[in-house]
Amino acid sequence: MSDDTQRDTTQLDPRQSPASQREALALIAPAGQLPIGATWRAVPDSQDVVFPFDGTVVAAAPVSTAAESRDALDAAAAARPEIAALTTAERKAVLLAVHDRLRADAERFVELLILETGKPRVDCQTEVNRTIVTLQATAEEVSHVHGETVPLDLQELGRGMIGYYSRKPAGVVIGIAGFNYPLLLATHKLAPAIAAGCPVIIKPAPNTPLATLELVAIVREELLSRGITPAAVQLVNGAPEVGETLVRDPRAQVVSFTGSAKIGHLIAQQAAPRKTVLELGSNTGFIVAADADLDAAVDAVLRGGFYANGQACISVQRVVLERPIAQTFTERLIARMGEVVVGDPRAVDTTVAPVINAASGHRIRAMIAAAVVAGATVLAGEDGSTVSDAAATNPALVQPTVLGQVPADAEVWAEEIFGPVICLTTVDSMPEAIALVNASRYGLQAAIYTASLESAFAAIEQLDVGGVVVNEIPGFRSDIMPYGGVKDSGIGREGPRYAIEEFTVTRMAMIRPRARG
Repeated sequence: MSDDTQRDTTQLDPRQSPASQREALALIAPAGQLPIGATWRAVPDSQDVVFPFDGTVVAAAPVSTAAESRDALDAAAAARPEIAALTTAERKAVLLAVHDRLRADAERFVELLILETGKPRVDCQTEVNRTIVTLQATAEEVSHVHGETVPLDLQELGRGMIGYYSRKPAGVVIGIAGFNYPLLLATHKLAPAIAAGCPVIIKPAPNTPLATLELVAIVREELLSRGITPAAVQLVNGAPEVGETLVRDPRAQVVSFTGSAKIGHLIAQQAAPRKTVLELGSNTGFIVAADADLDAAVDAVLRGGFYANGQACISVQRVVLERPIAQTFTERLIARMGEVVVGDPRAVDTTVAPVINAASGHRIRAMIAAAVVAGATVLAGEDGSTVSDAAATNPALVQPTVLGQVPADAEVWAEEIFGPVICLTTVDSMPEAIALVNASRYGLQAAIYTASLESAFAAIEQLDVGGVVVNEIPGFRSDIMPYGGVKDSGIGREGPRYAIEEFTVTRMAMIRPRARG
């Protein structure tokens, strides 16, 4: 590491003991306790949260059991009438207060996210900023939870009747978040639940619970200061059975999960017939048309393929090039790979750091190696068969990699790699490009770079995904838009307005002003 990089890093040192690190981070959540019921409960077990960059321990996170999950459900069910009865003004006030506190404390949350996720500083700053926007947007949506009238007299038996529906809280919400954007993902579940009038139990990924615990601590303080039971927002943490206990319980009326397709499918089975909102994986397609602005498209691949260390479900993975521009695009992309700075995530100029753990690093290398055996060409980065000196020291460090002419049946093309790897292939026409992107079990978001309105609208109309981005990275997400996928990428939609709808049920009123004799 250069001296310049050393000077750019934060003063927080994960080599400190967990206790001193906790003090340096000024953690609000009490050590060794979880927010269960209306109080914080001491739990006997803990799990080390590790800084992916060098494997040092950041903190010891409390770990619960299935028994705590049942207790949390008991408390949430008991709190349900109180939370459902909160006024619009009360729900909005809580969300705005949390927004204000997070905004004032943004830098501390950035530092915390860097240490527990290992994402580069720029990505953690983006996560905190987006979380702040999501809280404000959700607070604004509280005032727009409404129903509409229904013309019951369309049928003769409804003549003279009045009909309308309103939205009511669905009940207890279970929010299960992934490790890659723990604070933001939890907020997209927690904030709409409060807005909808639902108690919520959050389960973070076990290796990244700290920022979420801090968020929940802030929310509970704001609830308590207004005389509202803190049992409205709880958090459990631990092994799969902790989450399974929550999901299987009939008191959990909605389960909102962000994570892998495999686990999402299992959760849907466990929760049935109750509602699930599933934001699952993808292997995002990125089409570059023959008439595209190539420099802009190359820039988009560099921005969109490696952010968050490639650990984003809508990062660029499959790049489909029309033949006339394929060679030029590839040459320009490879020539600019030096702009992708690999290093310590605390440094301001780092764009790629180690992935979440060694197991992920091994998995990614195995997928690359298999693709090479199947005929893919390594244009930049690793071939998966050898380990660099840096990776030997930290197996979680995967060099930014570009693979050319990847077979469509290779796992690195067909499945989500969730790492800093981009795959290129060439086609002869736009219909072929669209068909190739669609030839996937996933369908979250996709992108196209083109100067043609005809091609842009063909992609919008024909790509079988939840969102199509034109002339921008497929990882573009405004936190107020409806966000979600089709096929194995999930069901339901996030975004404040749309999540509130997922967390509420319609109640129909059918009124005959004067009873018939």
